[in-house]
Amino acid sequence: MRLASWNVNGLRAIAKKGCFLEWIEDFDPDVLLVQETKARADDLPQDIREIPGFHSQFHSATKKGYSGVAIYSRFEVDEWTFGLGDDDYDCEGRVLSARFADIVVTSAYFPNSQAEGKRLPYKLGFCAAFERFLESQREMGRHVVVGGDYNVAHEPIDLARPESNTTSPGYLPEERAWYGSFLDKGYVDSWRRQNKDVKDVYSWWSMRTRARERNIGWRIDCFCVDAEFWPFVKHTDILMSVAGSDHCPVVIDIKNPN
Repeated sequence: MRLASWNVNGLRAIAKKGCFLEWIEDFDPDVLLVQETKARADDLPQDIREIPGFHSQFHSATKKGYSGVAIYSRFEVDEWTFGLGDDDYDCEGRVLSARFADIVVTSAYFPNSQAEGKRLPYKLGFCAAFERFLESQREMGRHVVVGGDYNVAHEPIDLARPESNTTSPGYLPEERAWYGSFLDKGYVDSWRRQNKDVKDVYSWWSMRTRARERNIGWRIDCFCVDAEFWPFVKHTDILMSVAGSDHCPVVIDIKNPN
């Protein structure tokens, strides 16, 4: 099964650029996780809302034009779960999960801590609620595969200029510490596990400073899996050449443990 995750920075905007449906047709993922849709399902053109050959669901924010996640799947989904079961976070449309037998695949868009850590408490609260959700799935004997925009670069190797970003959102000590503790609790950052010392590979670049042209980026989009599921991960990738958003897609190939 090939899964891809992409923060598209607006589904309608990327579709108008001709960079979404065309990429799906060319890359042909089995399951596509989307973040930052910035639209409710009813506001999307039908060719985006109902892509031929895919089952799709959307979880949108209460606020129009903000946040939002989606999943497109070529396989029938056994169960859809919208959000975390916590209204404080679900109102922002940040989590959508699809269960395939005993594998729960989640599209997640973590909050940005914002300048001077303005939303850091909210983000850390979200992270704690997210962990509780994953643990509840694992307690039911399920594996979890989480793709999305985590909005945090864990280690200096995960961004081009760590020294000048020590107070930047996405690289605050509290965020990095949370990510480390998350991994310590039995989760694997799949790309980094397969590419331990690889540098200069990123998934997001600021649009303000032509950062992508110079590859001044951050690796903040990834797939994490529970440690027990790690042996079933075959391949991971970051598709830096794919345009259309300030993020690029990230990919994971898995084999069915059954």
